[in-house]
Amino acid sequence: MTSVPDTITTWRMLQPETRNSETGETIPGGFELVELPVPELAAGEVLVEIAGCGVCDTDLGFFYDGVPTVRRPPLTLGHEISGTVVAGEPSWLGREVLVVGNGSGIHGGYSSHIAVAAANLCAITNRRNIPLEHMAAVADTVATAFQAARRASMAVGDYVIVIGAAEMGPFLVQMAKAFGAATVMVVDADDTRLHRMLTRGADVVINAAGKTPEVVAVEVRHFRESQGLPASGWKIFTATGTRSGREAAAALVGQAGKLVLVASETATIASVRSRLSVVDVEVVGSGRCPSDDYPRVVEMVTSGRIVLSPFVQTRPMSWIREVFAAARMTPPDKHTILTADDLGLEDCPEPKSCR
Repeated sequence: MTSVPDTITTWRMLQPETRNSETGETIPGGFELVELPVPELAAGEVLVEIAGCGVCDTDLGFFYDGVPTVRRPPLTLGHEISGTVVAGEPSWLGREVLVVGNGSGIHGGYSSHIAVAAANLCAITNRRNIPLEHMAAVADTVATAFQAARRASMAVGDYVIVIGAAEMGPFLVQMAKAFGAATVMVVDADDTRLHRMLTRGADVVINAAGKTPEVVAVEVRHFRESQGLPASGWKIFTATGTRSGREAAAALVGQAGKLVLVASETATIASVRSRLSVVDVEVVGSGRCPSDDYPRVVEMVTSGRIVLSPFVQTRPMSWIREVFAAARMTPPDKHTILTADDLGLEDCPEPKSCR
């Protein structure tokens, strides 16, 4: 088992990006690499050596959009964490885990290690050849897709539309099929992403590039009618984070349909509901996955029902500035996980290949 370090190497957010209200000048946010003493572990706590930490929309919101953190900076972001317990509660020593329920406090996952309560762990067992760093995606992204399916009351035989085939989309598609959906349609503006969906459960895809929501709705209706599928009762998931995605969702929901706004779109429930002209549409947010459900989500991944590798990519943690800036400019097609094998110190080993 890995030895317990004296210090934790961590990428702290010094301050988020802000805008001067008088001049309109943008004041850049900043990260710094520091070493901090390993905190003394209280009863019921553990120290986790981090393998990977995902870059989530929430983290980008903290850094770029003024979303408040629990405590004022400097602090370390990152809540989508996988790793190995190296100290603390004896029953957890040496076990591979997800860290779940870690918020935006001082200690986050863009670090070499993190001290957390053992109650916030979910054991990873039988992960086979899945890289441990890839499992970080399960702590939030995949778990959110699972919770979205639960919130939609997904059942065998359901008809589903997923709007958006980038980071969250592939896991929503796979989760719908795992829950027994009869037909899953995906709407996106990129042919490459759409083709990828056809390899992982989507029954039909529609390229919405350059089309109005009304035109997309016509194409959906034509497919429905050609296959003899019902006009009502469809469950629509949107996780694009864009106005066009929400407008497409509003145009596609039929009578007695359900619209699920996933993750960062939850705050827009009221505005989307106000634009719907039909009365029998239920609009819900996905919410946070309950801790008791994490073992089931992990099992869905380790059993192969939910596949990670085609839809995640790793980057060294020393690239955190570049990764955040790139994600801000253009949301990535794959979910990005920062690996702690290269934190930016000179004596760190060579980083793993970016895959």
